Amino acid sequence: MSRTRRAISDRMMRSLFLLVGVIAACGGTPSEPHAPSAAGDPPVERLPGLDTRAMDPTADPCVDFFRYACGNFAKLHPIQPDRASSSVGVILGEYTSRALHDILEHAAQPRGDRSANEQKIGDAYASCMDAAAIDQRGLAPLAPELARIAALTSPAELPALLAHDQLIGVNALFGFGEQQDYADARKQIAVVSQGGLGLPERDYYLRTGAEDDKLRAAYVAHVGRTLALVGDASSTDEAQAVLALETQLAKISLDITSQRDPHKILPPDERARARRADPGLRLGRFLRRDRRAGVHRAQRVEPEFFKALPGVLAAVDLPTLKAYLRWQVVAAVPGVALARPLDDEQFAFNGKALSGQQQQQPRWKRCVAHVDNALGEALGEVYVARQFSPANKQATVQMVHDIEAAMAADIDTLDWMSAETKARAHAKLRAVADKIGYPDHFRDYAKLAIARGDALGNATRATEFEARRQLAKIGKPVERGEWGMSPATVDAYYNPSMNDINFPAAILQPPFYDEHSTDAENYGHVGGIVGHELTHGFDDEGRQFDGAGNLADWWTADDGKRFDDKAACEVNEYGGFVAVADVHVNGKLTLGENTADNGGLRLAYAAFLASAARKHLDVGKKVDGFTPASSSSSATARTGAARCGRADAAPGQTDPHSPREFRVNGVVQNMPEFGQAFGCKVGQPMMPANACRVW
Repeated sequence: MSRTRRAISDRMMRSLFLLVGVIAACGGTPSEPHAPSAAGDPPVERLPGLDTRAMDPTADPCVDFFRYACGNFAKLHPIQPDRASSSVGVILGEYTSRALHDILEHAAQPRGDRSANEQKIGDAYASCMDAAAIDQRGLAPLAPELARIAALTSPAELPALLAHDQLIGVNALFGFGEQQDYADARKQIAVVSQGGLGLPERDYYLRTGAEDDKLRAAYVAHVGRTLALVGDASSTDEAQAVLALETQLAKISLDITSQRDPHKILPPDERARARRADPGLRLGRFLRRDRRAGVHRAQRVEPEFFKALPGVLAAVDLPTLKAYLRWQVVAAVPGVALARPLDDEQFAFNGKALSGQQQQQPRWKRCVAHVDNALGEALGEVYVARQFSPANKQATVQMVHDIEAAMAADIDTLDWMSAETKARAHAKLRAVADKIGYPDHFRDYAKLAIARGDALGNATRATEFEARRQLAKIGKPVERGEWGMSPATVDAYYNPSMNDINFPAAILQPPFYDEHSTDAENYGHVGGIVGHELTHGFDDEGRQFDGAGNLADWWTADDGKRFDDKAACEVNEYGGFVAVADVHVNGKLTLGENTADNGGLRLAYAAFLASAARKHLDVGKKVDGFTPASSSSSATARTGAARCGRADAAPGQTDPHSPREFRVNGVVQNMPEFGQAFGCKVGQPMMPANACRVW
């Protein structure tokens, strides 16, 4: 490359990474949407803007690019009291909530011309919003469930009670459901899995230290107050007993890092063993209780948990078991469907103590989220009609294909992978199913009864409807067109058993996708998201599944070893980052997301350059101070901003995503192009001598 062309390239890359930091680290700043117009008209949003005031030009980009790009962001965009974080994903989520609010307010009007789905979403929303009626009914809606527990006289009766509770979303002691068979992804099987914890995951019970002790004390107080509100006279002692029981469950559970390893979730010897009920838990009786047709045996996921569970139960007395079950029942009900004292108590712990959220969200926001959770595709069908045009879908589908082409080209360049494994990687990539915007066929809710004025009943029936829908799939061929998120969800995912990438319509909105923006910006935004999710199919977890979704080793032994060596570089790199105080990022837990962040940025940039060449665009021409290439690639990192920023007791330890600053610095320090563009010297923090790269 000539000196002149190299200088132009460096300017382009410098612009690219500058925008990467500002948008990814800070989260961008889309404009506030206008107020909704007349009922039925779509909300209007102005184009998103990039607030460069968030930069801190006093910081050295070669030392801390996150601070350089985003040092003033917190002052410009403080976390709102009813939120636990601030990011572009949160801002887009607020916009989506307003759009759904407009739809639901219109659907809630008792008109004679409402469709069946409009009646369901409208009446569910109206019932949720009627706080006075919910308060007036008090504990009455919970009385039947509490009576079932009170009637328990022997552990022998437990399977029948648990069978009922599982259907209404109470995963006491363990979970029950269906999933694709690891050995044959064409089949759907019944599975039982570890569960029964009230805190987010097992390490909340087992970590030591003053802060952990404080949180557990707050949890005990929360359980005690909840049990007192449902009438338990000795709630304080019961709460301590509940913590003791859940701690025993935690001790026999897989830790959160091990749960990323499918071979630990379901070891090979367990997969080879005949599926059978566990006599120690009387699971056969449990499975038959609700006449689950044809389901007499269940695969035990996390089998070591079930080997130890009977011993844990044998040591628990009946009063403690009943107190635990009461707690589990109340905790499973959405707070918005409970009378105010219980609702407030849920928020005091789950919102404030766990997440750092200072204020409860307005009721309309919570009811919008509640309806989306209960009737996601019924609400989503209306949302899509208003917010996501066929043209938008067609454009984003094209971008997805370009990102996949970029990955295909990247696979061919890998010097550490053999031709044999490359051929299989290409086969898996070709088999990836692209799900864009919304499902081809929306879910049928005809059998779900929604009654106006019965908020808790609606919530319970919706949960049971979904549970029975899932269980009905057992023993049947897999429905490959099914979605795991509603169209109005601001998120995306990759499913290794389905080998599909899923992008709901809500995340394909400004600033992630905007039909009025340039190709550069849209390839960057959507490319970052698509590249991230596509890379998950080949990260340390996804690579263990083949193109059909089976858990199968399709790598040569040497290639598998080389992959592990490259992944270990990222584990050590991110494990060296200090999240807070002396707590380091868990490099093994966050490996998949870190790999996807790094690979996603590279794929987005490569895809845009290929598209620009195809369209004969001048990628060196500046607009508003930035080249098209820099605008495109930089926007990729909005993905990181959309998914980071969660408050957590141990950042980088319990969330599989690294803290925000490391999703920026960790990526740019692994791209030598960054250091070259900013004139960094080898050995500076953002330009290490040995960068890591998996994909």
